[in-house]
Amino acid sequence: MDVNAAVLRPLIFALGLGLVIYTLLAAVRTFVLPRGDNVWLTRFIFARVAAIFRWRARKAVTYAARDRMMALYAPIALLIMPVVWMVLVLLGYMGMFWAVGVEAWYTAFKISGSSLLTLGAFTLDSLSATILEFSEAMIGLGLVALLISYLPTMYAAFSKRETLVTLLEVRADSPPSAVTLIIRAHSIRGLDYLRELWEQWEVWFAEIDESHTSLAALNFFRSPQADRSWITAAGTILDAASLVYSVVDIPRTPESQLCIRAGYVALRHICDYFRIPYDPDPYYPAHPISITRQEFDEACEELAAAGVPLITNREQAWRDYAGWRVNYDTALLELADVLMAPYARWISDRGLRRVRR
Repeated sequence: MDVNAAVLRPLIFALGLGLVIYTLLAAVRTFVLPRGDNVWLTRFIFARVAAIFRWRARKAVTYAARDRMMALYAPIALLIMPVVWMVLVLLGYMGMFWAVGVEAWYTAFKISGSSLLTLGAFTLDSLSATILEFSEAMIGLGLVALLISYLPTMYAAFSKRETLVTLLEVRADSPPSAVTLIIRAHSIRGLDYLRELWEQWEVWFAEIDESHTSLAALNFFRSPQADRSWITAAGTILDAASLVYSVVDIPRTPESQLCIRAGYVALRHICDYFRIPYDPDPYYPAHPISITRQEFDEACEELAAAGVPLITNREQAWRDYAGWRVNYDTALLELADVLMAPYARWISDRGLRRVRR
């Protein structure tokens, strides 16, 4: 062995080992760690796949066509992730095999690939190489098992999320509207029923907070129907609770306030994960909202026309509504844009980039 090889082989071994360790830590932080951890490699994979899908989606003529295309984005990105991990592990072990005595890089590549995929077609008869082969085979099986065990957890959380989103269509129409939700509650079951609804959605927001930061790919899993979305459902409930609290003439209850707080806290935590900026302590009127006073007045007129009792001080009602909306306005609109949400009043119709149906 010449002097250059004697110096280079330990360095290549260290680099290969470092690449393997980094990849394994990325897999653990993405799939196993029960908290939101923004892993650079995972973010890079999803961003590159998203760029391809967004480029193709811009050519869609209708929102329905765009939705069909983007529905494949999260599953494909999720399946590409372990492939990238396997490739990185293969390259890392390829360098280590070369460092322990394999002369040709092509031979090191074949041995690494054979070990990773547990083929056993190419082996070396030395203690160091055998240890590397066994460890790489264990890692290959572990990564596959990790993905297999991860998917049921994700789809269970997805199914749980979509239950209330689907039920919202019955209560708030499709696309959902906060005004429609209040009118139907008033005409069918009475406004007192909304207290039960706020409690259900407070729990839903808490579950979203946990699942959509620890299983970040869930954010991009689209609803079974093109005109539904978890983010538009969240915005509809938040607006409905804010309107009921501010303008509807019924006793104010803590359930609506707790629901709003749970909602904007959840949306902010998701924004934190995706590094979407927002003001953590906004205050109206210093921080304006995307809803105009005219839109608010029009909503009030719709409620009044349906017989919903409203308070007489419209100015105070507007200030109360804006005071709640400012807490989730930016987070809601930014997430609706990132997720390419379907059209929904006061949520994804705020001048953001989208194709109308």
